[in-house]
Amino acid sequence: MGRLRTIVLAALLVCAAPVAHGLDTGEAVHLLLRTGFGAAPADVQNLAGLTRAQAVKRLLDTSRTGALTPPPPWVDAPRPDWAAHWQGNDELVKQAFNQQRDREAIELKAWWYAEMLATPSPFTERMTLFWHGHFPSSMDKVRAPDYLYRQNVLFRRHALGNFRTLLRAIARDPAMLRYLDTVASKKGAPNENFARELFELFVLGIGNYTERDVKDAARAFTGWRVDETTGQFAFAHRDHDEGDKTVLGRSGNFDGDDVIDVLLDHPAAARHVVSRLWLEFVSDAPDRAELARLAQIFRAANYELKPLMNALLTSAAFWAPANRGTLVKSPVEFAVGTIRTFDLALPDTRPLVEFGRRLRQDIFNPPNVRGWPGGTAWISSFTLLARRDLADRLLRGQELVRMQDNQMMMMAAPSAPIRQVADAGRGPGVAGWVAAHGALLQDPVRVAGLILARPPMEPEALRDAGGGALVERLLLDPAYHLK
Repeated sequence: MGRLRTIVLAALLVCAAPVAHGLDTGEAVHLLLRTGFGAAPADVQNLAGLTRAQAVKRLLDTSRTGALTPPPPWVDAPRPDWAAHWQGNDELVKQAFNQQRDREAIELKAWWYAEMLATPSPFTERMTLFWHGHFPSSMDKVRAPDYLYRQNVLFRRHALGNFRTLLRAIARDPAMLRYLDTVASKKGAPNENFARELFELFVLGIGNYTERDVKDAARAFTGWRVDETTGQFAFAHRDHDEGDKTVLGRSGNFDGDDVIDVLLDHPAAARHVVSRLWLEFVSDAPDRAELARLAQIFRAANYELKPLMNALLTSAAFWAPANRGTLVKSPVEFAVGTIRTFDLALPDTRPLVEFGRRLRQDIFNPPNVRGWPGGTAWISSFTLLARRDLADRLLRGQELVRMQDNQMMMMAAPSAPIRQVADAGRGPGVAGWVAAHGALLQDPVRVAGLILARPPMEPEALRDAGGGALVERLLLDPAYHLK
């Protein structure tokens, strides 16, 4: 079986062999924007001369499984007494307890922003962000920042690993167990929340299962608990349903791992995961034939993600000119990408937490179990103004927000135009980038090709622009919101 799987996988990969020529600037920018945050000139240069296949291989070979940035110190401290918090009657004590968790939540979000800015493997963080939306858990519901931290670590560890392994790990993850109420599921009273989302959102998709499948699968996860003292997965045997279950036509005394294996044996599983990755990295209009080919690769690779992502990112559809500059950057991509592209100094990442909330992507707080809707849902008259405000502040090198009474408060916008700060070569912000790329800035078309995923939608605005003014106008162009 293993030899046959290898032969099938090789044949499928050969059928979609990529074009073997060195990347031009537009192709390098396209790959960087889709798999990372922004496209700094140095990163574009590093891909120069590589073929598409070589560039994708480099991304996969250099992917990390751990964060570079040290986490907040409280993640390894003894856990607070949650039982006392839940059962206590002192409202002042409860209020102080909740305020501490809120402070930790801000610190955790700021930590992840810092990692996204510092990482030498932005592809890893993009995949971590993808899994955070695919398997969402929210701070508002879980209320345990250390659980969300460890879930984030889990996503990073398996970001480009094996999907089966990731799925088994997320089923035992304390944040997920609490978020979808598995901690309250027991024999005779199974909670169906996790099982339902496992079928509908995580693995199969609507139309590929029955209500009976969900109900019996829920019984398989009864007794799955969290030890609140240690914060680790625990199994309460007395609460587990040992009876036979029937899931997708197969019967037995299944536990949760058995159910996951049954689901992954279904042909719809690979198609569903591939379709979600297609929408994230290729286009908002999946090609059914390509989805089928990629799903075969995924299954033949026993759900290893690297062969799938290699096939996806070297596919003709990924590189098709019609698919470039057609996806909307998420707020996180917009903010982190702007900072990384222009190598901007941001000593404190806490302000990005508030901007993420204003832009409707509050990390560690997806809106619901479906995650963020993405696409054009990111854009509204309000969020466009907030994006412009963020870009203005970053490029001017001005403070974004200030902290007051544990709340993020907006600072007044500075009045000096970007070009006055940048061209003077003073201070942080875009000034350093302008000084380092002075010759490049004499060619607006070339600069636009480095910064934008597609030609500017308002090219007339670039006429007679140079230095900081050119950068400002490019960031105000609607094309800057696309990848």
